[in-house]
Parts: sequence; structure tokens; C-alpha cells
Amino acid sequence: MKMINWAIVGVLILLPFYVINRTDTETQRRMMISELRYDAALDTAVDDAAQALLINVDQRQEARYESAKRVRVNKEEAIDSFYRTLYMNFGIAEDTIAQGVLNRYIPAVIVIGYDGFWVYAEEEFANAAGETEIRPVWGPKKPYAYADTLGNSVSFTLDDYVTAYEAGSRTWREGFRSEIQITTAIPLLRDAEVFEQVRRSTIVNAIQNELAFRINRHNQYASRYGISYTFTLPTISDEEWNNTVNDVGVMAFVQGIPMGRKTYNNYALGGSRVLKKPVIIGAVKEGKKVYYRSACAFPYPVEETFASEKEASQKGYMPLPCSNDP
Repeated sequence: MKMINWAIVGVLILLPFYVINRTDTETQRRMMISELRYDAALDTAVDDAAQALLINVDQRQEARYESAKRVRVNKEEAIDSFYRTLYMNFGIAEDTIAQGVLNRYIPAVIVIGYDGFWVYAEEEFANAAGETEIRPVWGPKKPYAYADTLGNSVSFTLDDYVTAYEAGSRTWREGFRSEIQITTAIPLLRDAEVFEQVRRSTIVNAIQNELAFRINRHNQYASRYGISYTFTLPTISDEEWNNTVNDVGVMAFVQGIPMGRKTYNNYALGGSRVLKKPVIIGAVKEGKKVYYRSACAFPYPVEETFASEKEASQKGYMPLPCSNDP
């Protein structure tokens, strides 16, 4: 067989593989673009919702508590802002049918308050006409509650302000832990380090448990709409969970949106007072790798940026303090 014939045979054999590979590459590119667009839409919606938490709320009512974190929240304004921004960024601001479809992939939105949290999720109930209806509603406020083996109970907040019941004396204590620790027999309130660990874990566990319950309930409702995707509790890093107990804010979850051969799953967290963490700059100073916050004005050549100081340290950068650091 002549060389030209072998070449033709080779082309005929390899052409289908080339076409398939090119098609797969284009599909993956489109999926990546869609994923980035969805990420941006969700992040923006949550940030707008977090900002809206403080709209039309009189914070002077909380001044007596002497806590910067104790702020009143407007969860109705926040949820309206969340969906309004989400619909706009998905390009369905005027399409109520598409909005209803998108809503099926949002198992829960959580508003994190100073002394408790609320979940906005679908519930089944009988309306005024006696008909069964399923639609998202606010659940009751869930406190950050803890009880020890001695019968003492503590209601935590986003700082060290507590409301505690002392079982031994059958009395209530209220105030900052540092102020009431010498007047109470509750062991937890007398150890600052253990108190902080238990406070954070209690808040995180309360939110996780409620979220797991809501997602399981959402699976029951989703199956009625013909959605075969199984919603699950998302894997969230310890660092992200710790961010939820630092300030009032909003968490939203989107799961199962069909995207080619995969599904879109993501969550977003926004704080009402500090929406974005400062960017950490990795630079070179006199041949040494250093990092500093973006608010610092240093002239050193920028090598890379990081989301946290921990991430910069892991890459071998050393901290460089500046006058703007607290």
C-alpha cells in the first residue's frame, strides 16, 4: 500500500477521536464559564442580602448591651434582596417560571443573628383555602443553646455575652462571661479558652443539624417536582464555619443545577458588617518572602495574593506588620 493510502487510513482512524476530544474540550470550557458565572451570581446575592440585614433597623435599641456584634437584623429585607439579585444575575428577573425552577435548587437560606439563627426553606401547610401548599417560609428562631452534665444551661451569642441557668442555685445569670465568671458556679463560664471552644462548636453544630434536617425535608419536596438529584449537607471547611460565628450574616446553598454532565453545587457566606476579608499580599523584601494586608502601603514587588494569612504562611511567606494592623 502506498504511503498516501496509509496516511488516509490514519486520518480516518484518528479523525473521530479528534472530533470527540475537541467536543469534550469545548463542553468543559462552557461548563467552567457557567460555573464561574453561577459562583459570581451567588456570591453577589449573598453579599447584597447581608448588607440588607441592617436596612430600616433601629440599632439604638441594642446600645445597652455594649456589644458591637449585637445588631438587630431585617431578615425579610435580606431574603428579598437575595432573590432579587440572584434572579437578575441569572437573567430571569422578569421570568417567574424560570424563577420557580431555580428556587427548587435552593434548599435553604440561613440568617445568622447575634443570639440565634433563622432558616428560610420550603414547608408544606394548608393555606386559607384549605389547599395543600409548599413554599419557602421562615422557620422559628433557633438559639445557640448548650447544656452540661450538671444541669446547667447556657445560651451563647456571637461574642461572650451569655444567658445562663445555674442548676445548683436555681438562678439565672446574664452578662459577659468575663464579668459574671466570679459569681457563678458553672464550670464552663470560669474557663475562657474552653468557653470559646464550646461556644463556637455549639453554634456550628446547631446550624449544621438544622441545615441537615432542612435538606432532608427538601429532598422529599423535590421528588414531587421530578428532581432526581439528592441534596446533601455540603462539605464546608472549619475556617468557613468559624467565619459564621464571627458576625451576623447570611448563608445560602445552591445544589443540583444541571450543567452538562455534572451538576452545580455551591454555598456562599456574607457578613453584614465585614463582607470581604482583606486580601493578603505575598511579596519579596530584600530577597525574603513576606506577606501583608492589602491595606498596607508597601512598595515591594507583589508575587501572589492569598485569601488568608494561614495560606500565605503555608507558602513560606513571613508576616510583615504595618501601621494599619490592629
